[in-house]
Amino acid sequence: METADLGLPVDVPSTALFTDHYELTMLQAALEGGTAERRSVFEVFTRRLPEGRRYGVVAGTGRVLDAVENFRFDAGLLGFLRERRVVDDATLQWLASYRFSGGIWGYPEGEVYFPGSPILRVEGSFAECVLLETVILSILNHDSAVAAAASRMSSAAGDRPLIEMGARRTHELAAVAAARSAYVGGFATTSDLAAGFRYGIPTVGTSAHAFTLLHDTERDAFRAQVDSLGRDTTLLVDTYDVAEAVRVAVETAGPELGAVRIDSGDLLLVAHRVRQQLDRLGATETKIVVTSDLDEYAIASLAAAPVDAYGVGTQLVTGSGHPTCSMVYKLVARAESADPTAPLLPVAKKTTGGKTSVGGRKWAARRVDEHGVAEAEVVGTGPVPTELADHQLLVQLVKGGQVVAREPLDVARDRHAAVRDRLPLSATQLSRGEPVLATEYL
Repeated sequence: METADLGLPVDVPSTALFTDHYELTMLQAALEGGTAERRSVFEVFTRRLPEGRRYGVVAGTGRVLDAVENFRFDAGLLGFLRERRVVDDATLQWLASYRFSGGIWGYPEGEVYFPGSPILRVEGSFAECVLLETVILSILNHDSAVAAAASRMSSAAGDRPLIEMGARRTHELAAVAAARSAYVGGFATTSDLAAGFRYGIPTVGTSAHAFTLLHDTERDAFRAQVDSLGRDTTLLVDTYDVAEAVRVAVETAGPELGAVRIDSGDLLLVAHRVRQQLDRLGATETKIVVTSDLDEYAIASLAAAPVDAYGVGTQLVTGSGHPTCSMVYKLVARAESADPTAPLLPVAKKTTGGKTSVGGRKWAARRVDEHGVAEAEVVGTGPVPTELADHQLLVQLVKGGQVVAREPLDVARDRHAAVRDRLPLSATQLSRGEPVLATEYL
């Protein structure tokens, strides 16, 4: 369950300065020019997936909702802006009462996306919407990158559980967000206690090499751990000699030993040898956990190995080589005046170099075949075709400034597993390829 539902504090008291300087200077100019209150529609999308990837994963939606709720300019923040002369006094006065009062629609968290998918749509006055650009993109770009890597890894792992353990490989707050995204993407647990506290993700952990090195002998270390944590603990067996450590581990804990962890060497070879040794020693139910700079390719290469679980760190929290999704936040429609009844006009950037966009307030639907397998991502600005009405992807997240669709993290995790299962089989191939679904514009 999201701790926001329990009234627990968010990571920071305000998200208002998680923005770029020019968001505020645009606001000042729009206020002075009389265009700030024009009804506007912004959309988040990406023009392309990371090279070779076949689908993206939407993650961070729940954090976006928290960020919007906590986008407030208190006296301290206003004082900072005044001292640095970022904006004038009239703009500071406007910011002092800022509350987002518009609407937000988006792909639900855990859903997949493709180039051009309108992942998030933000509607309201230009002034209130433009301020949210940077914080929304920073959350979605990071979290969706981690979730995409997690999804590929969980697909490669099959039924074997994955442990997120990348906290020491990234910024301390990014580590919490990464653990959350990894859970959405299919990971079972995390080593990060802050993620467990904030989001209710199951946490696990036993010991590192330092604990073994602390003791005079490996046997002493194993005995201390078993005496404290019980026979079901996981013993780290690659500090010195793996075969000797496995023998001592089983002697110490008995055949009821929960698991051994291997963190170095040729994991495929070592896992086979350890499994054979455990079986000979009667520890047939003892599991094998492997760690050591794993990514989706290494996990796939261990599919035939007698491995029971994987621990993944660096490659996960860095998006397995793609730490961002290159999502953008673009104005796609705006009114001619501040009159709330003024019609919306589509607008779009027209330029060379591939940075064009498609104007208009969009809907999105996923067309499926007779077997329920997805076959196309359909995006349009006009009426929704009757045959696609029940397959629309955007759901309302915020209405009149109030969050209306906050959900437990397990719902997003289950959604992702279900959605991925309805993609064509080629979606889970790790070889480089084009997006598994083409985007069709109507």
